[in-house]
Amino acid sequence: MSEPITYAAAGVDVEAGDKAVELMKASVRRATRPEVLGGLGGFAGMFDASGLAAYRRPVLATSTDGVGTKVAIAQALDRHDTIGFDLVGMVVDDIVVCGAEALFMTDYIACGKVVPERIAAIVSGIAAACEQARVALVGGETAEHPGLLGPDDYDVAGAATGVVEHDDVLGPQRVAVGDVVLALASSGLHSNGYSLVRRVVAHAGWALDRHVDEFGRTLGEELLEPTRVYAADLLDLVRSDGIDVHALSHVTGGGLAANLARVLPDSVHARLDRATWTPPPVFTTVGALGRVPRADLERTLNMGVGFVAVLPADSVDDATAHLAARGIDTWVIGEVSGADAAEQATGEVVRGAKGVDGGSVELVGDHPGA
Repeated sequence: MSEPITYAAAGVDVEAGDKAVELMKASVRRATRPEVLGGLGGFAGMFDASGLAAYRRPVLATSTDGVGTKVAIAQALDRHDTIGFDLVGMVVDDIVVCGAEALFMTDYIACGKVVPERIAAIVSGIAAACEQARVALVGGETAEHPGLLGPDDYDVAGAATGVVEHDDVLGPQRVAVGDVVLALASSGLHSNGYSLVRRVVAHAGWALDRHVDEFGRTLGEELLEPTRVYAADLLDLVRSDGIDVHALSHVTGGGLAANLARVLPDSVHARLDRATWTPPPVFTTVGALGRVPRADLERTLNMGVGFVAVLPADSVDDATAHLAARGIDTWVIGEVSGADAAEQATGEVVRGAKGVDGGSVELVGDHPGA
């Protein structure tokens, strides 16, 4: 008689999953808020929502996302404690765009084989980023998928929920002609465009352990640089007395122009000047190595701009000082004009994006030294 087939024989190690939970408990415990009820391991994460009674008209905001093929870099380098910042940044920074405070988040990790230490490292990064963003990590799931994913393969995803007072929602309805567009520096590639980047690197034959003088470190270290998490700093900005923020845009897939267009009304045109900043070396290196057309680079990568804020001119100095005090470099990248300005555009004009019938955005000029 053949041996009985067990779940372990099928490739799923329940005991390894339990060990992973034990290893991640300390990290998750730090990523909490007073409203969190219960502990790790419940069927559902619970969050006391009685605080919403203080809102006149609370609006819930939700977002979900993943990290994309950047996980391939983490897997190749066997370093997994930073990818959580990329996940949290992609999720909670979308929520702050409308002025909402992210309250809680859950994560999902699918892997070919549960290696407890690896899973715990991934979750430690997620928890550390949640702590930085002042978001509670209320639960998650680790799923072992032998036969579907290789033993060293995994993917991560997450979802978060936030809240904002209806009267405080940021967006196109607040943007006006004469507003200034303020750019916030990215920490690097963040988590978008890695399919392009990895293709370029492979085509050039560059190894991840190659030292790149322009980066001051190895290629792999540069590519694994965590996404900057802006949520807490931007939430403090929009709540600051004397600073009037009209709209925010998270520069992710689609690039700067397309993502800004999503938060503009169709009655305006934003003109952005490349001459106001120099993209960090990773962007110019990718462009040169792959002979990637500028238009394709700008539609795929953030080019050094991780977020933009649209605000009145008289709020720019205070907003700049507020963000500088938190270690975020900013600069005026452009201004908002009437929609008729698009007719005199000299560069490519982007109108709306991702199903949003928004305003138009134009990028002009050249980066210094280009």
